[in-house]
Parts: sequence; structure tokens; C-alpha cells
Amino acid sequence: MKQITAIIKPFKLEEVREALAACGVTGLTVTEVKGFGRQKGHTELYRGAEYVVDFLPKVKVEVVVKSQDLDGCIDAIVKAARTGKIGDGKIFVTNVEKVVRIRTGEQDDSAV
Repeated sequence: MKQITAIIKPFKLEEVREALAACGVTGLTVTEVKGFGRQKGHTELYRGAEYVVDFLPKVKVEVVVKSQDLDGCIDAIVKAARTGKIGDGKIFVTNVEKVVRIRTGEQDDSAV
């Protein structure tokens, strides 16, 4: 099993959720986060004063999938989240050693 962590632009969340649902993903976790990558933030003008916004709002989407579903889910996220502009985000993939569904005690593939 693999955990996919995708950092995306907030307005792309619904498209990514729909794309993952089409891949058969039944559950995911979403967290509002702030950060920056190569774009290093930007400057804004507020009441005549210019200030630097170092940390940009992003959304972190986390989902655990079976290893055989990994490539399809990654492709779906990339297609749904891409705008072609800087700051589209990143995807990280990590191994998941064990999963336990608390309610039933199911483990691993049956718990996903």
C-alpha cells in the first residue's frame, strides 16, 4: 500500500477529489496548509502599503491506495491539479506498512 500526499492549489481541490473518486478512491483527508516552493511567495498591496506574503495558501490531500492503483491515482491528480503555472504543487509517495480500521479491526488491504 502507498500513501499519496499531494500539495495543490485550493481552487483545484474539487477537481482532484472528483478525479480520485473516478479512480475508485473512497476516502481522503484534506488539510489547509501554507507554504512556498520555487515561487517564494509574492508581494501584495494593502491600503497603500506593500507587504510580502511568504507563505501561500495550499491544500494537502492525503490518500492511501493499493500499490497497483498508485500510477492511475497519480495521473488523475496531475491532470486535475495542473494549471501550467508556477505553484501547481507536488506529489509525495510513501510506503504504508500497516492499516487498521478501528471500527471493525480489519487490517491492510481490506481496511483501505
